Amino acid sequence: MQEEVENKTVNFAVRTTKVSLKLLIRALVAYNRHRRNKKQLKQVAKNQGTKGKQSVKELIGKDQGVSSMEIGDSGIRDFKKLANKYGVDFAIVKDKTVDPPKFTVFFKARDADAITQVLKEYTAKQTKRKKTAEKERPSILQKLKKFKEIVANTPRKSKEKRKEMER
Repeated sequence: MQEEVENKTVNFAVRTTKVSLKLLIRALVAYNRHRRNKKQLKQVAKNQGTKGKQSVKELIGKDQGVSSMEIGDSGIRDFKKLANKYGVDFAIVKDKTVDPPKFTVFFKARDADAITQVLKEYTAKQTKRKKTAEKERPSILQKLKKFKEIVANTPRKSKEKRKEMER
């Protein structure tokens, strides 16, 4: 039994080491096809460029015209989410000279329709956020202090512990 297994493994090793000319040609053709596909993918990625947030220099370098607008300091993260959702190429620059810093958003001129939709949703989110802030919800810490006082003022049952000896 052991001898049979050894013979089979030796035969398998010999069979796998024999490389035929057909196998070698097939491997070279497959490798060549793989290289061509990689080159085409790189070319497509290069032509397409980057999407979403980028630097102002990259945005201007696309030669499609640039528009800009100012946004307040709150909600930049929301704006980025919405702009990425609509596939808008944009660049954000922070103006530090003003006391509450203002952000200027640059975007491609051809994305004007998409940017108007982004602005509609952005302003809707900002107004909704301001309305909830105006309701003046009490803070959780204040609620917690209130409940602590209530618990402190409630009377507690006093337990008497007596040890009695039984005989």
